[in-house]
Amino acid sequence: MEDQAATIHRPSLLRDAARLQDALGELIRVLQFRDRDRACCYDLSVSQCHALQALIQNGPMTVTELGTHLYLEKSTASRLAKALLEKELVRKRAPKADGRVVILQVTEAGHRLARKIMNDLSEEYTDLLEGFEPDVRAALPLLLDRLTRTISTRMDPKGPTCC
Repeated sequence: MEDQAATIHRPSLLRDAARLQDALGELIRVLQFRDRDRACCYDLSVSQCHALQALIQNGPMTVTELGTHLYLEKSTASRLAKALLEKELVRKRAPKADGRVVILQVTEAGHRLARKIMNDLSEEYTDLLEGFEPDVRAALPLLLDRLTRTISTRMDPKGPTCC
């Protein structure tokens, strides 16, 4: 009986999935353009912004951990770390247990820049949300968080598995 119910609702689910795919594709495209445009204002790449945010939210990490968190190859994560080090937004420190491992830690300059970026983005999102009803404003982050968590649990942190 459950199979019959699933079959009946499948066309509706497929339509909803196609609409979600279209909407997310357009949202990602617009945000990527906006992020590239905005990141230039801070002399950072979008990836550098994401790395800085990850280090602030999760605390100090190794380059490998940062790469895993951002779904990047180790070599890409190393280049990203090098750029942040050169801009003095992060510093290296070696844990006492293993001097070969390098841990990245955000500097005060990195924290200041991240606060500026977050304040600017908060102002922008405040302006965007003014046109939405309060219940929609409250639901948006909850739905996006839930969707992000669902997608994340289905991803292989080692990279694509389809090719």
